[in-house]
Amino acid sequence: MFSNFSVHEDTLGITYRNDNPVGSAFHSHTYYEVYYFHSGSCNYLIGGSIYMLQPGDLILMNGMTLHCPKVDTSVPYIRTTVHFEPAVLKPFLELPHAVNMLQPFQELKNFKLSLRGREKEEAERILLEMHTHHTSGGIIGYNRLHLAFVDLLYFIHEQCLRTQRTRREFTSEKEKHVQRIVSFLEEHYAEDLQLEHLQKHLNFSKFYLSKIFKEITGLTIFHFIYRRRINEAKTLFMHDPTQSVTEVCLQVGFKHLAHFSRLFKQQIGLTPEKYKKIIRDSLST
Repeated sequence: MFSNFSVHEDTLGITYRNDNPVGSAFHSHTYYEVYYFHSGSCNYLIGGSIYMLQPGDLILMNGMTLHCPKVDTSVPYIRTTVHFEPAVLKPFLELPHAVNMLQPFQELKNFKLSLRGREKEEAERILLEMHTHHTSGGIIGYNRLHLAFVDLLYFIHEQCLRTQRTRREFTSEKEKHVQRIVSFLEEHYAEDLQLEHLQKHLNFSKFYLSKIFKEITGLTIFHFIYRRRINEAKTLFMHDPTQSVTEVCLQVGFKHLAHFSRLFKQQIGLTPEKYKKIIRDSLST
């Protein structure tokens, strides 16, 4: 049905991929994302939730939330992602009787829709149309691509209205336990955490907790904690670049500035000082 393609605009990008990622790309970004799972075997960790995906699952992502897939590389991993900046929707949001297509992203933050039957077929049809209009090129193809994208967001909005938040059903006891671990870490990541805290709170041995967390997410517990802290540090710098690096270091749960700076540079590619300066300079221009 699909072939490999990738299009990147300043404010809208779409990518179809059938390759397997190398390692677990635990990341965040400033734009919104629509992720559609065609086939494969994937557990997706997004902020405080973990999902064991089925074909037809569509995820809305508020990009600043950390997320990563844990993929079984023995089977093809096929997915489509759509990245966009809200500004691309401004002309469509100003039309008479327009619906706020950003509402699901703004209110639900990160949310999974399980599309089956006709709804699954419709989502795939719209994604195929986006591909077709992109490959046709020219100004007409460009505009029809954007119109198809708006149709996708109206479809998503309609599906979200139909879908009521219900108690999640987990496919395994391990997934249920790992969800409890992730929820606990999301709430306490800035504290002085030790595996003993998890052991006491969840009533499982720290060895079992470490094992199932790695098995389901592809990450160690402390890898998750450090990534979550660094991501929060990025957010704090963006909101207020006048804060000192030491203040941010302590706010996100690090005891030692050198440890914070080393991990920040490893994950972001810049020292906290350089990152903060870039943010501050961009706001002053």
